[in-house]
Amino acid sequence: MSEPHARLAAAADGVREALDRLGTAERAERERAYLRSNLTHLGVPVPEVRRTVKSALRALGPPSRDDTLRLAALLWSDEVYEHRQAAVETLTARAAAVLRAGDLAGLERYLRASGTWALVDPLAVHAVGAVVVRDPAACGDALDRWARDEDFWLRRTALLALLPGVRAGTPDLPRLSRYADAMLDEREFFVRKAIGWVLREVSVRDPGFVAAWVRERRPRMSGLTWREAVRRLPAGTV
Repeated sequence: MSEPHARLAAAADGVREALDRLGTAERAERERAYLRSNLTHLGVPVPEVRRTVKSALRALGPPSRDDTLRLAALLWSDEVYEHRQAAVETLTARAAAVLRAGDLAGLERYLRASGTWALVDPLAVHAVGAVVVRDPAACGDALDRWARDEDFWLRRTALLALLPGVRAGTPDLPRLSRYADAMLDEREFFVRKAIGWVLREVSVRDPGFVAAWVRERRPRMSGLTWREAVRRLPAGTV
């Protein structure tokens, strides 16, 4: 094993060993039941996972794309939830600095294997979304494909990946409208919730767009999507 690979393997082992010491059986069982997870849970609080990963990343020095992807792959490689959480934290911590549109295929594999919003959402918003903000044109084909995918976690990701652009004041409203309109009749909770969530975020800066959008589609909208979408609209807007 080369020296850089050995260094990353040691870092991954160190993260796993630290996390293995930090959990409690009671919390592990509670979280496993809450997430309906088939993975092994250690019961480590999210802030502890983040602190552990940040410490490891600091020790590795300036981020590189190859190191980031390799460390994430090492951490993801077993079926322990917190180890996979650490992989997600590795990717999201460095996404804006090192990831690019060509990495979406790798992120897609993680998204398909996640099986829970607790892993999908940070990947969607803070990893995929960071790449989309930096190079939206290069990401468009992947997002369009995900928005039509049979896996609802990919459809949810296509929506949530637009959030960083919304928050940065550069929303892709045509793409958002197209995705949300195509998914509006779905019965899947996590898709309905995502539509409302993204619209709610848009309404902070552009309440007129959201008010007009939901008024036109009100008969088709689930109660969940409607409540989420209009939550921040001024009273009497819709």
